[in-house]
Amino acid sequence: MVRVPLTDEERSRGERLGLVLRAARASRSMVDVAAEAGISVETLRKIETGRIPTPAFFTVAAIADAVGMPLDRLRVACEGDAAAFSQAS
Repeated sequence: MVRVPLTDEERSRGERLGLVLRAARASRSMVDVAAEAGISVETLRKIETGRIPTPAFFTVAAIADAVGMPLDRLRVACEGDAAAFSQAS
């Protein structure tokens, strides 16, 4: 199976997702959030840094739940300027 390369917009959206989730994690450790979400710390690290720009829905939902962020708020935050979101949170 050949994977279609990601567009610049998809990569950018993945970076915004990572920034928003990192801001929502705040002072909590990656270990605590990853354990609560049921994922590895490395997976969380890769999502937060944008190295996994299109994570699975249930992975994103688990992280959002672990950091107390409703999915609709996460979606809105990822549409806009994630840097502005992290400063406002």
